[in-house]
Amino acid sequence: MLLEHRGRTPVVPESAYVAPSAVLCGAVVLGEGCRVLHGAVLTAENGEIRLGTNCVVMENALVRGRADHPALLGDAVLVGPHAHVNGATVEDEVFLATGAAVFPGAVVGAGSELRINSVLHVNSRLAAGTVVPIGWIAAGDPAELFSPDRHEDLWAAQEPMDFPGTVYGVPRGTSMREIMARQSEYYGAHRGDRVIGERGAE
Repeated sequence: MLLEHRGRTPVVPESAYVAPSAVLCGAVVLGEGCRVLHGAVLTAENGEIRLGTNCVVMENALVRGRADHPALLGDAVLVGPHAHVNGATVEDEVFLATGAAVFPGAVVGAGSELRINSVLHVNSRLAAGTVVPIGWIAAGDPAELFSPDRHEDLWAAQEPMDFPGTVYGVPRGTSMREIMARQSEYYGAHRGDRVIGERGAE
């Protein structure tokens, strides 16, 4: 399904394929030969999404573009099932395995691999060719790799990366009531979305 959002519509070249149950919403531009499989969602909330050539976004994956952090994927990128790319840059020839998560402001260097359920944290930069093991977390600029049992070490690296400020635009310690009121308003913009058919235009 292709949706107009905030006056912007997806751009899908003839060589690309979007599954009937996938959703492209707003300022989404697919490169030549891209494939967006069943249940995947590419949603340009208030910032754009651009995919290079021959990218594959697999079943039930999410790619989200944000005003301060567009989602930019290079050529030959795989976004695995249930993976999550939120306002991040993913350089060429990156493999994001099932359940991998890449947060706003992060950069995944070319040729890197985030294995199953691994995470690249906000505002972190992963060097080209890095492998993040299954379930591990990468944080920092340059990113350091942390096993799941190193919570205290991870927190020391993660805290200054400012997750609440980057993702929600609020200082740490802001109440969930305030955060969710802001999120409700933010996502309320989708009430004006409009189905535009099989292929979008700029």
